[in-house]
Amino acid sequence: VQLQASGGGLVQAGDSLRLSCAASGRTFSNYNMGWFRQAPGKEREFVAVTSWNGGSSKYEDSVKGRFTISRDNRKKMVYLQMNSLKPEDTAVYYCAIDSNISRLGVRLRDYDQLGQGTQVTVSS
Repeated sequence: VQLQASGGGLVQAGDSLRLSCAASGRTFSNYNMGWFRQAPGKEREFVAVTSWNGGSSKYEDSVKGRFTISRDNRKKMVYLQMNSLKPEDTAVYYCAIDSNISRLGVRLRDYDQLGQGTQVTVSS
């Protein structure tokens, strides 16, 4: 499967961005989808995950209430709506696919594959 994230950019604190991730090659609805991010000098960290049908989701504490993950299975797309962005949200964002739909994974090792990332830079 190929995963391609897009939608990143340079914004000011308080602004919004919507990231998109396009998947190809597999039955998209068989998988949970997540977002991770990696800031300079830091380890990759969990951001959000949505279940195979979009019915359940989980968020990292620092993004709760600001970020929303969603998906469109017909289009094989997953999205991350990011509002009230902060400089500490600056990172490369990656979408990821998890074939184990029995859980909402929050660990990087839970996921089968990460796609290419998209850079988000938030200036103060």
